Amino acid sequence: MTVDDVRELAARIEAEVGKAVVGQGTAVRRLLIALFASGHVLLEGPPGVAKTLLAQCFAAATGLAYGRVQFTPDLMPGDIIGANLFNFQTSAFTLTRGPIFTELLLADEINRTPPKTQAALLEAMQERQVTIDGTTYPLGARFMVVATQNPIENQGVYPLPEAQLDRFLFKYVLGYPDAADERAIVIAHGNRFGVATPAGWHVAAQADAALLGEAVATVEAVRLVDEVVDYIVALVRATRTTADLSSGASPRAAVMLAGAARAAAALDGRDYVLPDDVKALAPDVLRHRVVVSPAAEIDGVPVDRVIAGLIEATAAPR
Repeated sequence: MTVDDVRELAARIEAEVGKAVVGQGTAVRRLLIALFASGHVLLEGPPGVAKTLLAQCFAAATGLAYGRVQFTPDLMPGDIIGANLFNFQTSAFTLTRGPIFTELLLADEINRTPPKTQAALLEAMQERQVTIDGTTYPLGARFMVVATQNPIENQGVYPLPEAQLDRFLFKYVLGYPDAADERAIVIAHGNRFGVATPAGWHVAAQADAALLGEAVATVEAVRLVDEVVDYIVALVRATRTTADLSSGASPRAAVMLAGAARAAAALDGRDYVLPDDVKALAPDVLRHRVVVSPAAEIDGVPVDRVIAGLIEATAAPR
């Protein structure tokens, strides 16, 4: 598979998702980049902006098996990964697999459950496996978590642990659509009753496991020259020295930013990464990995403004 094939595959997937989801082209592109870079995505936004429908349609368009967990305050780790239950008929323990045994897992409203339960995803997101009673079970190479969360200002939410946030490739913030997109949404969905589903919009799979594997292999072969590597490292290290941030990004952030830039280049039909690829993706890769300093927070400086300033101040290769 060539990078042109990856671009064409991405265009078909985007078109399928676009049948049901209006005005979220950038979000779909971030999901594609994460899929081809073997990453996970955290979607943040107010209720009603199609976060759940977006994940459902993306799974349908990519041919990924879909599972969902509704995170609630009383959710337990075993409700996610499963457990060994005693079978009285056979006098033996039998594994009851949880919803995590899938390919695309929608962790809906992930910040409405306490950190203890959120931590059940740590091993799965990092190593694509889960351990139950000392036995390890693989989840597959294409396992991907798409988590949604409400803004932290909402009632009844818990902050995500830093270790879990760092495992998400992107934190993408969905806002309300502009007037033109909202009008298109009303026209498309206003005459339909019931729950919107991918099947109802005739969203069809455009890929299978073999095709996605070929696309990932093509992305891994995209060239990343030393100058761009140095730029990525300098940008991530800058988050640890600015006074506006009390906590900077980890080395994992640099690794993930490099992988995402490779995927973005392939989606544009290039077999090499440009500095502009890094600039475009850096805010979504970094915003959930850094903490604004108390002084900057008092001054009302948002994290995105700090990151934008660091991108502007870090010299990019030409």
